[in-house]
Amino acid sequence: MLRRTFLGLAFGAMLSAPGLGRSTAPAGYFAVRRFGGRFLLATPDGRPFFSLGLNHIDSSPLRTPENGSIWRERHGNSMERWLRNRVRVDLIDWGFNTAGWVQDVVVANAELHGQSRSFTPEEYRWLGLPFCHMLPFSGIHHWEKQLPLPDIRSPGFAEWCDFVARDQCARFADDPNLVGYFYSDCPVWVHSHPNSRARGPLFDPGRLATDAGRAELFELATIYYRTTREAIRRYDPHHLILGDRYEANARLPEEVVRAALPHVDILSFQCFGGAARVQERLGYWAELTGHPVLLADSATYREPYVRGYPPRQDRFIDPDGYREILETLKNIPQAVGFHLCGGYLRGPVRRSGLRGPDETPDNQAIDGIRRANREATAWAGVQL
Repeated sequence: MLRRTFLGLAFGAMLSAPGLGRSTAPAGYFAVRRFGGRFLLATPDGRPFFSLGLNHIDSSPLRTPENGSIWRERHGNSMERWLRNRVRVDLIDWGFNTAGWVQDVVVANAELHGQSRSFTPEEYRWLGLPFCHMLPFSGIHHWEKQLPLPDIRSPGFAEWCDFVARDQCARFADDPNLVGYFYSDCPVWVHSHPNSRARGPLFDPGRLATDAGRAELFELATIYYRTTREAIRRYDPHHLILGDRYEANARLPEEVVRAALPHVDILSFQCFGGAARVQERLGYWAELTGHPVLLADSATYREPYVRGYPPRQDRFIDPDGYREILETLKNIPQAVGFHLCGGYLRGPVRRSGLRGPDETPDNQAIDGIRRANREATAWAGVQL
């Protein structure tokens, strides 16, 4: 376990203030509450809810030249039909209760990294399940290659954030199935992805060696989190703010997290490496801050598989590893959910999914995940 630092005491003092960083959502919206001595989400009608999400729900693998007839003949070239009659039915049967983050990687090469689009409000309604939505405020994902880093201090950034919230949050503001908003996936505050180093980090990590540098990073992150939260709250006063999906295995300065705490309801993390790594990394931030935490992206794969990114061969989810991560999160009293880096369909770039590109189900993974999800749902239901 990483060592608790003096800054953690400051976090604890901050969180003793009433309502700081906590949802004040009225009935009718998801909220964060304490149940039986731990944090969990609360459904719009007040029931305990441990978010069991599946990420990366993209229909495009069904429209390749090899599989195009599947999309037309089985699903009538209709997103509504596919979401209502196939995806929703599967997720419920498999024990998932949330669409975690629907975008999926569709190109990953030396020139660019591209994700499929987010769902529209109508598509989420056709899916008919709780969901999390990512807002494109900054594009500071660590896998991003083609977008420039934003000037967070500029009036232009604030103007852009207002547009994003006006365009999207205003449409989601009354949706009872929206759990909350993510910002960026693995933001490059002081690190960069090995495949995207030409863009570099947002802040020079060498400057963290001085008090002045650490103070400057805290100021920059404060502007970012305050600007984004204010933009959301202008158009949506109630839904949870899930913030950035931090890369738990990369360098993450405490100054960034400390700046985020007053402006996010949940600290969200991507963390690969299995249950022990989840315990180490999420357990550290949960204990340090006392804040609710969400494992927003993780998976383990059945051996053997070829490591590296982008994947060169298909990978298959390990249901035993999935169960171990769930059991670990149950023992972290701040943990409010686990979203599986599936995805739903095994596409030509991600190369992992619970159904193949021809919709053949991975029954070994699905059977184990279904059992683990049902156990977790039953566990959450008795936490009152």
